[in-house]
Amino acid sequence: QVQLVESGGGSVQAGGSLRLSCAASGYTSSSKIMGWFRQAPGKEREGVAIIYGAVSKTYYADSMKGRFTISQDNAKNTVYLQMNSLQPEDTAMYYCAATTLPWLSSRWNHRRQYNYWGQGTQVTVSS
Repeated sequence: QVQLVESGGGSVQAGGSLRLSCAASGYTSSSKIMGWFRQAPGKEREGVAIIYGAVSKTYYADSMKGRFTISQDNAKNTVYLQMNSLQPEDTAMYYCAATTLPWLSSRWNHRRQYNYWGQGTQVTVSS
């Protein structure tokens, strides 16, 4: 059974930084496709960043490029999201995602591309 456990959320002021972690257990996929989505109140869950560990490829939403960095420690089966220059609009619940489904890179930010999800960690950015 795959379990994803997020940590690292919290409250920061605008311009601050946070580092999220997602530890995976039972996830043995050789592709190592893991990453982050987020969902703000009243909004759809959106893709933030994904890493395809087996080929060292990353995907980012346009609004996160240059501010967020995703990385992966395969030995620890953990994925990280370093978030810098945080803004109030980054306030959301952040969810870790992983997949063993057939991969379509064009759908990297589609929820249905992922079959495993964590419980989420809250990020709140105040102005």
